Amino acid sequence: MIEWGSPWAFWLLIPVLLLPLQGRWTGRNRLAIASEAAMTRRLTLRLVLWWLPGVLQVAGLALVVVALARPHITRRDVVVESDGLDILLALDTSGSMDAPDFSRGLTPVSRLEVAKGVMARFVEDRPFDRIGLVVFGQDAFTFVPLTLDHDTLLGSLEHVQIGIAGKSATAVGAALAVAGRRMKQVDAPERVIILLTDGRNNVERPDPIQAAWAAAALDIRIYTIGIGSGVARYGSDAIDEPTLRKIADITGGQFFRASSTKTLQAVYETIDELETSPAEVRELVEHEELFRQWLIPGVGLLVLQLLLSATFLRRGP
Repeated sequence: MIEWGSPWAFWLLIPVLLLPLQGRWTGRNRLAIASEAAMTRRLTLRLVLWWLPGVLQVAGLALVVVALARPHITRRDVVVESDGLDILLALDTSGSMDAPDFSRGLTPVSRLEVAKGVMARFVEDRPFDRIGLVVFGQDAFTFVPLTLDHDTLLGSLEHVQIGIAGKSATAVGAALAVAGRRMKQVDAPERVIILLTDGRNNVERPDPIQAAWAAAALDIRIYTIGIGSGVARYGSDAIDEPTLRKIADITGGQFFRASSTKTLQAVYETIDELETSPAEVRELVEHEELFRQWLIPGVGLLVLQLLLSATFLRRGP
């Protein structure tokens, strides 16, 4: 895409485009004639091309003005000089996440769909962090390993559905264990797990608190989010807030409660602010100047105009 270094130069096009009217205003191009008989002339090539010098002058000056505006193509390359955070998103896909107690505008939307949308924005806002996805229901497994390829991650997130890890249970402890083992395999100074659920652990093993202590031993922070509107018919009272809060406390994270789309967005924005990425990024900017492509033909047209005006198409006696 072409950018302009000095766009103010385009104002000079105004007097350039007004040049053809100069003779009418000043009368300098008028020639006194002795009689009507002197006006009777034979049609020649010079008379046919009388307009050419003026057109060449305007075109040449217009090209010079464009060159003065400094057209150039800018190329920007981002170089990551040090790694960012390693973040695993643990997402509850059990049957209760299908409850339509959230909204997108005026449209009722399930908890899972709202969570996927908010998480996608969180991923987009952290381009230099490695992010992965763990899903859990009756079981838990890594759906997307830690990656900087966020396009692939976002595409995979769109395909997450209710029951992908089993509908009838919520294995919070298993989700933390899977995420912890995945984090243990990477050598990174900052590692974070963000777990979102609308229920309580109802799978016997592993125990969520024990999984939290194991994560703490690896210096992994865990943020826990309880999602649900609070309407009794949707079973939001099933959220085990004390356990989720204790998991966060053990690992140095925080617990959040999200009862609407707006509050869930605010939760992820808060986590985004708390977990500043340590990545060091350098942007390399290169300009390819294009002014010569306009200046050279512009000067060429002006030179041609001067030559024709002084020779073959010269005006006056």
